[in-house]
Amino acid sequence: MAETVYVLCALTSLFCAGLLGRRYRTHRTRTERLLLWSMLGFIGLAMNNALLVVDLVMVPGIDLSFPRVVVAVAAMSMFMIGLVWEPR
Repeated sequence: MAETVYVLCALTSLFCAGLLGRRYRTHRTRTERLLLWSMLGFIGLAMNNALLVVDLVMVPGIDLSFPRVVVAVAAMSMFMIGLVWEPR
């Protein structure tokens, strides 16, 4: 059951990234760059969830917690960069 939740979280993150990317592509203005940073953040969250599935379900003997933390920090950094540096 937990595996299903992890996969659904990854797919939801990818879906959000796709929606943000589509909106950014149609309205590529300077003020819409927050959409780009958010899309990159959601891609990072999807990668984090995919690593979680690999870590806990596919190869439980290998500890992938450090790569997961690195990907999660990078994803959150994308959100922070977009929020701090982009004009509103």
